[in-house]
Amino acid sequence: MNKRTITFELLVFDSFDELSSVDKTLMKSAIEARENAYAPYSNFRVGAAVLLKNGEVVVGNNQENASYPSGLCAERVAVFQAGARFPGITIKSIAISAASKDYVVSDPAAPCGNCRQSISEYEVRQGSSIALLMMGETGKVLKCSSVADILPLAFDSSYLR
Repeated sequence: MNKRTITFELLVFDSFDELSSVDKTLMKSAIEARENAYAPYSNFRVGAAVLLKNGEVVVGNNQENASYPSGLCAERVAVFQAGARFPGITIKSIAISAASKDYVVSDPAAPCGNCRQSISEYEVRQGSSIALLMMGETGKVLKCSSVADILPLAFDSSYLR
């Protein structure tokens, strides 16, 4: 038996103001997208903004449905829209912002498992990492350099030979 430890580097910014100008602009787009989320059941609104290599920013927000599994998370809405509108263009980073109508979200919200898997597919397909920026309404902002950091041992197409 071998024992292995999986680690990654996570940048923790005390506030939005500490971000680079590029990351601030992307996060502002995620915050704006969050405001248009359709979340009448959970009251938990999420916005995502995808920065593409060509400079385009594509946004998405969560879209709930009374039949809960039929809804879609902000991250997948944004990533799938980017893939549909700009096929073959590399995704550089994704900013995610979460808020609730019921309480103040002061901790960053990371993508759910389905979103991590979907973003991972794009990383594998494009052959390069996608940085993730995560924040709530206030407080800290987290940044990791790849979805692989928060989804180690991901399932990908190499298993489907």
